[in-house]
Amino acid sequence: MSSVPAAAPAQAGNLNFVLVCIFLDMLGVGLIVPVMPVLVGAYVSSRDEQALWFGIIAAVFGLLQFIFMPMLGAISDRVGRRPVLLYSMAGMFLNFAMTAWAPSLVFIILARAIGGISSASMSVASAYAADISTQENRSKTFGKVGAAFGLGFICGPMLGGLLGEQDLKLPFIVAAVLSAINLVYGWLYVPESLPAARRQPFAFVRINPFAALIRLAQRAEIRPLVIVFTLATLAQVMLQTTWVLYTTFRFNWSTLDNGIALFCVGLAASVVQAGLLAPLIRHFGEPRLAILGLASGAITYTLYGLATQGWMMYVFILCNLLAFTVGPALQGMISKSTAPEEQGEVMGSLQSITSIGLVVMTLLGTSILARVSHYPATDWRIGTTFFLCAAMQAVAIVVAARYFRTHHVKI
Repeated sequence: MSSVPAAAPAQAGNLNFVLVCIFLDMLGVGLIVPVMPVLVGAYVSSRDEQALWFGIIAAVFGLLQFIFMPMLGAISDRVGRRPVLLYSMAGMFLNFAMTAWAPSLVFIILARAIGGISSASMSVASAYAADISTQENRSKTFGKVGAAFGLGFICGPMLGGLLGEQDLKLPFIVAAVLSAINLVYGWLYVPESLPAARRQPFAFVRINPFAALIRLAQRAEIRPLVIVFTLATLAQVMLQTTWVLYTTFRFNWSTLDNGIALFCVGLAASVVQAGLLAPLIRHFGEPRLAILGLASGAITYTLYGLATQGWMMYVFILCNLLAFTVGPALQGMISKSTAPEEQGEVMGSLQSITSIGLVVMTLLGTSILARVSHYPATDWRIGTTFFLCAAMQAVAIVVAARYFRTHHVKI
């Protein structure tokens, strides 16, 4: 790995405060995950339209998130993390509240647009975590951030599924209330992590999302790692954005069924990232752990696509624990090769990859689902989206292995 300027000592701050904010934020997001695709179906008359309109709504959110994420990351490098986190929380409140009382799909699109414009919690929280951690514990810290994210998904989707069984709008009302609580909590208790001496002058060149990605891609020393992160992220985004529609079409799952499945995902992610990540990194090292996680994901995606009974999905989720180590391991390696004053921009750029993935992979995935939704449940073609995910994971393994071998990194 190429050297970077020596990292500054960890700054004052309280990671627990930010972890609670992430938890509350993701709890609100998790509430709507099993419900949004079904809610879209209430405004249309066919499965084809349901898949396509859900894809458009998700793509609008992802496109605006992609455009604004680097801007908010760069702003956080200039004014500090706390103001941007508070702004993000306020935007998510408006997003959920407007969706809860949306009279039409157009209004839902407007609400999701506001959410995309203000969605910076994960990137800025990652930069916050980098501010207050050291080189040695960076991946462990990112694991805690991922665990808080996962904990939100332990409680959120199941609660959303239960509430959605009563009223499809109810999860959005609860999510709005939680976002308001999150805003008040952040305002009262979250301290600033970036001291004035380490803040960077604001430059418009840094807020161009494409320029930020180009600068990230131009860093030859980590370019293959960024490619691996991108492939893994795109596969994960396609999984997340097509899961509910896929299980609804193939297994006729209810919002509660999907809530339980996503509860299992959140539980598995939290157990791995909060409890197992540190010992796994010590035992395997970040490079080998990333390879193992990608391999586990490739196998599991294939099994998702071949499943013929709903209960199989639960088994595959719980057998895919190593996949939850890929993100923190790759983020840790990339962060260690980044100067302290550039953490916000780099973390924002990595999150922008997720955002552009929401646009591309959601439109691609929902278009594929729209084409295969009328096949019998036993037809293997219904699982096409997951087979594509598995292929991306396989390519990521090849790129990562070549990078580690070229840099004489033991895997």
